[in-house]
Amino acid sequence: MDSNLRREIILENYQNPVNRGLVDDDSYILKNTNNDSCIDNIDIMVKVEDGILKDIRFDGEACAISTSATSVMINRLLGKSVEEAKEVLKNYQNMINEAEYDKELLGELNVYDEVSRQPNRKMCALLPSNAISSILKMLEEK
Repeated sequence: MDSNLRREIILENYQNPVNRGLVDDDSYILKNTNNDSCIDNIDIMVKVEDGILKDIRFDGEACAISTSATSVMINRLLGKSVEEAKEVLKNYQNMINEAEYDKELLGELNVYDEVSRQPNRKMCALLPSNAISSILKMLEEK
């Protein structure tokens, strides 16, 4: 991906993230996630109805990578079934961890495909996927 386009997508989603702001609604599952090595501390809440991710919201303080990755991920996951979301999350995590992944499945999340070149940024990029994966696992256990 062109480095200017990559920078533009990350900056836009950092400065104007989608679905920022939590809501007071018990139908959401809330998960706090933080990065021990920096300031990243994000609350993510997910609403699933009939097996579909209907809404995902977040708030908190985080770096450009964490904030933008959360925003781009929300865009990618909204409207997907739980199973489709799990597949996107698995492939995203594989990409960040330099394992085999389906590039087509990730769409705009591919802007983070070079994060692994900066190991200290991997956790920043993984925060939203780890939190949403955890929420989906909690749903399975209910």
